[in-house]
Amino acid sequence: MPPPLLSAQDPAAIELAAQRLADGSLVGMPTETVYGLAADADNAMAVHRIFEAKGRPADHPLIVHLAPGPGAHGWRAGVDHYAREVPAFAAALMHAFWPGPLTLILPRREGVAAVAAGGQDSVGLRCPAHPVAQALLSAAAARGVSGVAAPSANRFGRVSPTTAAHVAEEFASLAEDELLILDGGACPVGIESTIVDCTRGHPVLLRPGMITVAQLEAACGQPLRERDEAAPRASGTLESHYAPRAKVRLMDAHQLRSAFQVLGNDAKHIALYARSPVEPARSVPRRRMPDDAAAAAQELFAVLRELDATGVRLIWVETPPEDPAWDGVRDRLRRAAA
Repeated sequence: MPPPLLSAQDPAAIELAAQRLADGSLVGMPTETVYGLAADADNAMAVHRIFEAKGRPADHPLIVHLAPGPGAHGWRAGVDHYAREVPAFAAALMHAFWPGPLTLILPRREGVAAVAAGGQDSVGLRCPAHPVAQALLSAAAARGVSGVAAPSANRFGRVSPTTAAHVAEEFASLAEDELLILDGGACPVGIESTIVDCTRGHPVLLRPGMITVAQLEAACGQPLRERDEAAPRASGTLESHYAPRAKVRLMDAHQLRSAFQVLGNDAKHIALYARSPVEPARSVPRRRMPDDAAAAAQELFAVLRELDATGVRLIWVETPPEDPAWDGVRDRLRRAAA
């Protein structure tokens, strides 16, 4: 039997999923960003199952998700369990954006989450804002699970899932006792969290998301530096990532129009995702990209999956605007096209 989809509106489903985590099994978990493939971050065998299911290199670290806990900063107990140090600017970022789509890389406390951290002496931590994720993490914490490692619930390098059905498609080969999926609806943010390295005395942006650089700098009171050779490994930072089967190519509106004029009716192997008016042949599968960055992010991965499912060989995408609000979408598309 394929992995079951359980309604996250059912409290019994949350309790069952939490017990699965405590027992060392995998759970498909909705978050506000994308669905995660979750396991107890302190259970080495359970975390190994994530790497095996995804086909992910064991040295490519996972993000550990923390329960919100009671009170305004209830996630602090989880932070103290995994991090041996929290710089003041990192604490300021937590206070400003947690729960939410922000991951912080912190010095890892020895003896915890070594497998999830990919063997590094740092660990990525996040407190998600999605109510289903929070309910599951809290129920798991009541069973002794301090944190949940949960990379995106897809095969390594492929398009991230933003619905429970996407997760089921990715892992249809897993048995019912290997994976349970909580269906919490479509993810409202739609692309993965912003990642900031906090291990070197100053904040370094490792992966853009829907929290802008200006927002981060205003919250922590320091300028963000760009990723460099000394940066720790982090999720979603490989040059090629988030890729459908079809080849993705980024072009501006003029290039798209010119290319379709040249091809005419010979463009049957191409799909289109663009904001600007482009008139390809009627046979070309197409979706209009929203003018708003947040709306584009929310649908991005679902659209790539939808266009890929038409069997085209190429997906032509209009390059997003250079506005900072589009940094996360532009990053995901650049990596998909790499």
